[in-house]
Amino acid sequence: MAETGMKYTFPEIFEETVSKFGNRDAYAFVGEKPITYADAYKRINGMVAFLEKAGIKQGDKVALLSSNMPNWGICYFGVTFMGAIIVPILPDFSVTEITNVINHSESKMVFVSSNLLYKIDKSQLTNISTVVCTNDFSVVSSDVEDLSYDPEAKPSKKYEVKDDDIASIVYTSGTTGRSKGVMLSHKNICFNAYKGRMLQFVNENDRYLSILPLSHTYENTLGLILSLIGGACTYYLKKPPTPSILLPALAEVRPTTILSVPLIIEKIYYGKIVPTFEKNAFIKTLYKISIFRKIFNRIAGKKLKETFGGQMRFFGVGGAKLNTTIERFLKEADFPYAIGYGLTETAPLIAGTSPYKTIIDSTGPHIDGIELKINDPDKNGEGEVWVKGPCVMQGYYKEPELTSQVMSDGWFRTGDLASLDKKGNVFIKGRLKTMIIGSSGENIYPEEIESVINNCRFVEESLVVEKKGKLVAMVHINIDEFEKKYAFLKDNLSNRFDEKMEELKREIMDYVNMHVSKYCRIYKVELQTIPFQKTATHKIKRFLYT
Repeated sequence: MAETGMKYTFPEIFEETVSKFGNRDAYAFVGEKPITYADAYKRINGMVAFLEKAGIKQGDKVALLSSNMPNWGICYFGVTFMGAIIVPILPDFSVTEITNVINHSESKMVFVSSNLLYKIDKSQLTNISTVVCTNDFSVVSSDVEDLSYDPEAKPSKKYEVKDDDIASIVYTSGTTGRSKGVMLSHKNICFNAYKGRMLQFVNENDRYLSILPLSHTYENTLGLILSLIGGACTYYLKKPPTPSILLPALAEVRPTTILSVPLIIEKIYYGKIVPTFEKNAFIKTLYKISIFRKIFNRIAGKKLKETFGGQMRFFGVGGAKLNTTIERFLKEADFPYAIGYGLTETAPLIAGTSPYKTIIDSTGPHIDGIELKINDPDKNGEGEVWVKGPCVMQGYYKEPELTSQVMSDGWFRTGDLASLDKKGNVFIKGRLKTMIIGSSGENIYPEEIESVINNCRFVEESLVVEKKGKLVAMVHINIDEFEKKYAFLKDNLSNRFDEKMEELKREIMDYVNMHVSKYCRIYKVELQTIPFQKTATHKIKRFLYT
């Protein structure tokens, strides 16, 4: 039964938002005038009429491969308003992965942005009758003659969409190799968005700046759907969020809300914040003293808020563990960050906190309305996180065996290892599949060691693996910064430059082994010359390196 005031299908939510905030701004590219919710609703209905002409019916699958833009939502809602199923595809998928997703999902139609059109290999697609460009809804190819989109067109009828109807099949690259199609119902996603709003109340005065792919469940639920519920306005970037693109956008939009992954704030911290504390020996020494560090961090926090436009109320961090050092800085800087934990299979939010209620290294308690338990905990209270509730997926599409492996009496086995404190706060340790058993039976979590490694100078990212019973750290350094510092050696004294590289490896190993338990000490550091391959939320694809 729906809770009072809550709607659990996209059409119901959108109609309610239009009735409350129809004249409010809804979606725009940065630098352009937003369309209103009333205008967006009209365009969505025009999209439903367009889909009808293209031969799409309730229950059919439609793929969506597009960079973020206002038209992304028009496609997404148009498909789901008529009871069809949207298949959002991550833009960084390869041509082979995209082909497999479209064919496996049995999609009949593809929406694709112009910059990703080269990834659609029509000759390899078994079921596609129509390809449409999301930029302007022009028809790239179709078996239907004279097919065109008219924003003024009306659907032939009002479709009946139920709470438990599948809204979306999300194929996740994950970190284990094989993609799986996660079936999420309207209620899975809407329930999760409502619970997210309990952590951070979003209203019609909020401005989102969207920097993560809308095809990722994190941005989709807590960005697209949650902002819709509150009547907020969302701005999209026309190019990837590099500093030269992001900084002017922050100044113009002055967002109140951003959803991010740790990598983005880590780059800001190590690229902008740390150098200010290391510019001279005196400040560097003072910064090591707790009372002065907090003062410096508070000053840096004010500048960071200004950089983000000065109006930030909620900077959400999810998708991977946030480095402890950076989290401590954000807390001491009084920056309005919040931590969330979840998976695609849970639509995605499982646990989270509000700004200024964060606990270092914890994701906070589980969200209201679900059950969470640590299954079969060890002597330290650590075990696999199991979750039950309205946000848990309907299963993996056409994969009953895979579904049965992760579902048990309504409980979803997350594959994540964690512990709970007395207040129910969740402390994620790592993935069950990546945990390493030490020589004396100790549980070793590579993610925790990597968090320490990533504090070392010049380190961009790292991966701890087991080789011949020893822990080895694969480390990708910022080679540009390293070469800049030692350029005078590289040109004239190449042997000395190599020595500095070896010195850095020893420095990393010594630092890490001083800050981890005896059984977590690393045996060797191997430098990675190129960045690790990553998922959409910038998690390293471990299966490629282990």
